[in-house]
Amino acid sequence: MIIHESFRMDHMQNLFDFQILATDGPARRGRMRLEHGVVETPVFMPVGTYATVKAMTPEELTDLGTRLIVANTFHLLLRPGTQVIADHGGLHGFMHWDAPILTDSGGFQVFSLGKRRAISEEGVHFRSPIDGASLFLDAEGSIRVQRALQSDINMVFDDCTPYPATKDEARRSMELSMRWAERSYRAHAGSSSALFGIAQGGIYPDLRAESLESLMAIGSGALDGYAIGGLSVGEPPAERRVVLQDLLPRMPRDKPRYLMGVGTPEDIVAAVLLGVDMFDCVLPTRNARNGHLFVSTGVIRIRNSQYKTDTRPLDEACSCYTCRHYSRAYLHHLDRAHEILASRLNTMHNLAYYQSLLSGLRGAIAGGSIADFVADFYRARGTNPRSDLGSDLD
Repeated sequence: MIIHESFRMDHMQNLFDFQILATDGPARRGRMRLEHGVVETPVFMPVGTYATVKAMTPEELTDLGTRLIVANTFHLLLRPGTQVIADHGGLHGFMHWDAPILTDSGGFQVFSLGKRRAISEEGVHFRSPIDGASLFLDAEGSIRVQRALQSDINMVFDDCTPYPATKDEARRSMELSMRWAERSYRAHAGSSSALFGIAQGGIYPDLRAESLESLMAIGSGALDGYAIGGLSVGEPPAERRVVLQDLLPRMPRDKPRYLMGVGTPEDIVAAVLLGVDMFDCVLPTRNARNGHLFVSTGVIRIRNSQYKTDTRPLDEACSCYTCRHYSRAYLHHLDRAHEILASRLNTMHNLAYYQSLLSGLRGAIAGGSIADFVADFYRARGTNPRSDLGSDLD
């Protein structure tokens, strides 16, 4: 069913705009307008932790179809520091990127520090992973850093619930995240950037629903989008799918839905079918540097000896620079020789594959043919329509 709905949020001097252009079942084809440009959804956002997507120039990212990237508040706070970036007019000037940027809040990175951090109502005390210095980050500080970075989308500061966690532990973590979200909202007042909330609650659907209700109450529905955090942290795929199937229908129709850190191609296809609009993951870039390359038929581990004399392109269905110019044998040679060019060509291909996949999903939703697209996706892999999100897809 083709529809045209526009949802404009102009509170807090914020001109963020989101449109749903088409639907096919729960799957949504949308468009976001941000300060630095327009983003078509569903969208995959490459991760640029230190204000760079590893091995890629900004111009190359643009040529691959990238229109929105993720940068890391926590790591940029530690190095090079916000003042250096502010002196360049923000992240866009610092990294020479003229399209939109989303900055995470630092909550997941703090979670990843494990025993090197102590969480309280006020915020998080932690030891710098760089030099061991004692540091503190709270909701207000996270937003202050994100405002200095001048990203297009800011994220509320949150506590990422670990797995496994008892229901009481998950509740305490979720409720703390909701109090921090309220503080983040107040600290964000007057910013021209969009602000997204993050639903937590572990693997417990009722806690997730309660978290979402709390976020929707902030500023009487003032948040510009809603993310699902705290997944892909070790939980079984089936439990992840239960959370998504329960939570997504509860999310506001007029706001973007962002599934954080979940990103195999199968995961993305399954989540788009459930109604997710935004994705980020280090998988395509990290796997590229390890010789794991995504192709239409699945995954090629290019360092395997079977590719030593293979003169075929990496993926005959791909038109990226790597596939147009180089053989599997050459990519195998570069990987085995530990050449820098291996990381560049592999990353270029993996990101091209992801952006092509998302472009195909957008076109299929707009054309009302998502079921055929998904069937072809799995047929090329020679597998049944299953996903790491859990059970068989409808």
